Amino acid sequence: MHELAVTESLLEIAVRHAQAQNAGRITDLYLVLGQWSSIVDDSVQFYWDIISDGTIAKGATLHFRRVPVLLTCQDCGKDYQPANEEFACPNCGGTHTLVKTGEEFHLEAIDVEE
Repeated sequence: MHELAVTESLLEIAVRHAQAQNAGRITDLYLVLGQWSSIVDDSVQFYWDIISDGTIAKGATLHFRRVPVLLTCQDCGKDYQPANEEFACPNCGGTHTLVKTGEEFHLEAIDVEE
């Protein structure tokens, strides 16, 4: 259910930036979602279709770009993608890791028409 609040924020941000550029209509939004993000793109799309109605964003297409998980081993410094729920570093076997990418969620760009 948190996708509703997230989608409302996306709409507010997109409309604010479009209006600042005197745009008449928002045509596309480009969203970045990390593989481990808790955001469900189908839910965002569902809410978008409802809440954008009656705004300059009505009918805008949402484009989702998935970012894979990339971990950094704190023991040896190697970056790697975990495989099959195996989080140990393939280089040294270390388990002290930081998530470098894969948890993000943000609006990357919008396309507008004047």
